Amino acid sequence: MNQLIKKLRRYEIILRKVANSHLQGDHHSIFKGAGLEFDDLRPYQYGDDIRTIEWKVSAKGHGTFVKTFKEDKDQSVYFLLDVSGSQEIGSKDRKKIDLGREIAGVLTLAAIHEGSQTGLISYSDTKEKIILPGKGSRQAVKIIKGIFAEEKKSQQTDLNGMFTFCLNLIKKRSILIVISDFIDTGYERPLKALATKHDLVVLQLTDPIESALPSLGIIPVYDKEAGKTTWVNTAFGGFSRKISSSFGSERQHLKEFCKKNQINYLQIDTRQDIVLPLMELFKLRNKTMKRG
Repeated sequence: MNQLIKKLRRYEIILRKVANSHLQGDHHSIFKGAGLEFDDLRPYQYGDDIRTIEWKVSAKGHGTFVKTFKEDKDQSVYFLLDVSGSQEIGSKDRKKIDLGREIAGVLTLAAIHEGSQTGLISYSDTKEKIILPGKGSRQAVKIIKGIFAEEKKSQQTDLNGMFTFCLNLIKKRSILIVISDFIDTGYERPLKALATKHDLVVLQLTDPIESALPSLGIIPVYDKEAGKTTWVNTAFGGFSRKISSSFGSERQHLKEFCKKNQINYLQIDTRQDIVLPLMELFKLRNKTMKRG
């Protein structure tokens, strides 16, 4: 555990140094701007989030006004980590679950460093690990142990169940960072509800093997979530092209869904070093906060 935390800490320090040298202004953070309390009103500006419009004041005919907020020092950050069987796709060196754990671990240390209350919800098609928000180094160790726990109750996925559970559990506006491959259906409604209530970040994990299956003839494909093997003819009817097209369209659908519902979205591949994509997330969050 000490070696793991040292490795994650090195990543977190590198990330902070890169952020400080490349970003302008005060928002060198993924975690600022979500735990908010009402502060004042100001005239609407192009690009403002329409959800912040104060309709009662605007209806009086003196212009359109939006609410401004001040930072809540006790804001909470939750990591929503999908640990279902499909997360174990990838190479021997690095699977999607390894990438997700690295990201959650590094961002946990960053959130704790900034003084945020930090919690974890690890989920398959059932609750795997729930750690309610807290501060300090002990909380960081507790969460990292939860993130890297090997034992789990199920291999199956239920993102609808995960997001519905979070809607019921998390009452106060918080930052929710969802880490998943999003290989599931029927989750859009609770995800949209979470985005209305909280400040939502979606990190979609991908691996090239998912969408680049070679034409190998008839091969056995083991479905870890279902626990069974199916024989598939990869050379039949452009099978590989269909698989690639399906994954591509589903990722594009999620990206467009997030944009429409003002959710920060980032796709991260298992071949990538996590520093560069997380820098993109810093930039995305920085841009959003300046606009607000």
